[in-house]
Amino acid sequence: MLPYFLGCPSWSEPGWRGSLYPPGTTSPHFLQLYGRCFNAVEGNTTFYAEPAPATVARWAAQMPEHFRFCAKLPRTISHSDNLTDQLPAAEAFLQLLAPLGARVAPLWLQLPSSFGPPRLADLQQFLRELARPLAVEVRHPAFFARGEEERQLNRLLRDLGVERICLDARALFSCASEAPAVRHAQAKKPHLPLRPAAFSHSPQLRFIGHPELAANDAFLAPWVTKVAEWIEAGHTPYVFIHTPDNQLAPQLAWRFHQQLQARLPGLLDLPWPLLESTAVNQLALL
Repeated sequence: MLPYFLGCPSWSEPGWRGSLYPPGTTSPHFLQLYGRCFNAVEGNTTFYAEPAPATVARWAAQMPEHFRFCAKLPRTISHSDNLTDQLPAAEAFLQLLAPLGARVAPLWLQLPSSFGPPRLADLQQFLRELARPLAVEVRHPAFFARGEEERQLNRLLRDLGVERICLDARALFSCASEAPAVRHAQAKKPHLPLRPAAFSHSPQLRFIGHPELAANDAFLAPWVTKVAEWIEAGHTPYVFIHTPDNQLAPQLAWRFHQQLQARLPGLLDLPWPLLESTAVNQLALL
């Protein structure tokens, strides 16, 4: 077992056939193969639409027990005018995901950039009444200004044991490429100061990478140190790795893990489903 959780934004990338997944893998088998390599995934899919109960049941059958699915609360909840009014909808969403059990941890609340300091009381009431393991991502500039408003947010989250998700998009914004995938990602992702935090035992990092794998090393290096320090302090960090179109997200996550292994000798290797499948096929020919 790894002492931290590592994953990508999703498991359902057809472009991973031939890299993470063996060629010809059909989509119903993606999650099972993904779970052999990574032990966590961002729940981006639930941000845009709630899954059908049959889909949740299929996920429950395929996800390993130790796996973590950081389901995002639907944007109809997180982007509403009043979070507290959405508590019944949040509870219904949790009931929908109940077959996944403890694998839904923590739940993610991604707030829009318009969600600012005047709504902290609303956030506090929502978090208290929902009373589930949660991590929150904020994007309002006031929460990055190192003033009293940011301190109020941090105190609120720390007192409730709710993590503040740190989004690091520096590598992405260092890229001068005019490639459509890069330009699209740069237009969508916020470019905000870093706020690494550990308000509970499970600090959260989202790293948005450069399309050239080696170009990420300088940006990953401080995180290798920080994640190692968190692990040594007894925390269980969550690290999620993106690339502009996520086609190379598994390879970049693998690269991060290898660098962390150099910092933490004895850290287990990540299995790679394609390599395992190739080895099995070769043995079958003997």
